[in-house]
Amino acid sequence: MHFDAGTSKCMTRSGGGTGVQSKTVACPAAAPPTESLFVMNAPLHREIPAGLLDSARLLDDVSARWDGDIVRRIADYIAIPAKSPAFEKDWAALGYLDTVVRNAAEWVEAQKVEGLQWEIVRLPGRTPVLFFEVPATGTTVAETVLMYGHLDKQPEFTGWRSGLGPWTPVYDEGKLYGRGSADDGYAVYAAVAAVQALKAQGVAHPRIVGLVETCEESGSYDLLPYVEALRTRLGDVGLVVCLDSGAGNYDQLWLTTSLRGMAGGMLKVEILTEGVHSGDASGLVPSSFRILRNVLDRLEDSATGRLLPASFHCEVPAERLAQAQVTAGILGDEIYKRFPWAHYDCGGSTAFALPTTTDPVEALLNRTWRPTLSVTGADGFPALKDAGNVLRPYTAFKLSLRLPPLVEAAAAVQELKALLEDNAPYQAKVTFEGGGGATGWNAPATAPWFARALEIASQAHYGAPCGYIGQGGTIPLMNMLSEGFPQAQMMVCGVLGPKSNAHGPNEFLHVPYARKLTAAVAEVIAAMAAPAKPATAAT
Repeated sequence: MHFDAGTSKCMTRSGGGTGVQSKTVACPAAAPPTESLFVMNAPLHREIPAGLLDSARLLDDVSARWDGDIVRRIADYIAIPAKSPAFEKDWAALGYLDTVVRNAAEWVEAQKVEGLQWEIVRLPGRTPVLFFEVPATGTTVAETVLMYGHLDKQPEFTGWRSGLGPWTPVYDEGKLYGRGSADDGYAVYAAVAAVQALKAQGVAHPRIVGLVETCEESGSYDLLPYVEALRTRLGDVGLVVCLDSGAGNYDQLWLTTSLRGMAGGMLKVEILTEGVHSGDASGLVPSSFRILRNVLDRLEDSATGRLLPASFHCEVPAERLAQAQVTAGILGDEIYKRFPWAHYDCGGSTAFALPTTTDPVEALLNRTWRPTLSVTGADGFPALKDAGNVLRPYTAFKLSLRLPPLVEAAAAVQELKALLEDNAPYQAKVTFEGGGGATGWNAPATAPWFARALEIASQAHYGAPCGYIGQGGTIPLMNMLSEGFPQAQMMVCGVLGPKSNAHGPNEFLHVPYARKLTAAVAEVIAAMAAPAKPATAAT
């Protein structure tokens, strides 16, 4: 469904049956359409109990879909530079986000999934969203499964290996290289393939809805209006399947137990109105870079990387600490060895740059439950080839803070602004323009049926137990959904395993892992349809 902000009209499309049909209906300018025309893809058939799901057949089914069509579709997606609005101000005029959403919708339609209805929804001035729903079959469970993914991408970045590139899909030894392959272009295809696999076996499943956004890499600022607009159609969400997270290795299913929050913005220090001869001015005119370093020392201990404000820290829950200890035993030193460390020759041997810690438990906690500062961009500097003997008038850094899951992001942004701007050295002009923030997320207690389903799925498709791990990234949707659906179980998982390198060069999708993850998701959805799930949480 397309929402036209100029005419306040909606066009609906539905796949399957005898072809595409459409009609235009009047809609409120600030809300999604309330009338749609859909064609059911196929008649309903007799279901079999969820417990009779054939796991081997399930994996064969999803593997065939991946190898037969999905890999090619994701390759087509990689070739489109659908950068998130934060990195492409002309996104609407360029139309790349619309293209990837439309391509995904057309693929969903072509699958002819029994009972599935889809729409492209657009609120005025906002990035588009793909929404789909599949009615429950063979179960009395009234709760809904919400499947989430996104189709917008990070920018290109530099450093891609020879033969690779952000918009050049390359499939090599089970890895599909290119921007957005793992983060998160595969998600909509995996989600629908999981539903297809359940339908193929006639297995009972709850009602399923899908929400695929195109603003995630910009902080999902468009998402909340869509969640509010679609709230009645989301239903009573009992399980969220978010496919935008990571994996500790490629050997087992991994459940994300927490996500860090994010706060950021641009810090700028101005000391002059124009550049001057450094020989004439240095020693008298202070360096804007030195002032900026001094200001950042209020925030971070540069010797250790520890952030100094106590309010940016929180206590690690005992359950998360215990899980980190177990995960550290599984992953060991691969927790830090997986990164592409700089190295050099040192007296005939190779010396590698070192991490902040080599203790596996501390390494996990540092990247999941402790705040950190990263400088992700700079302005005010000429290129090295153009750098003359000039004292520059200003220095600007783009700052990215990762916050512990329980620290409120909006408050952190305000404290950060006051901390950096107050009492500027030399009365320099110091400004911090906040770029927004997103509060992190700590998973709710795991219900017994959910823990059991995860373990069964991991053993069935990976031959190993389910792992539990916190992630250092941010998925703004999760905190929104936890507040809106506090009783829902959260299957936050993904394919961002070792060296997959989302946001950086040489990003890849580990296709063998993605196949198994698709099957595992289907297993868990089927388990939700089983009756008499205990309401109490696992301990």
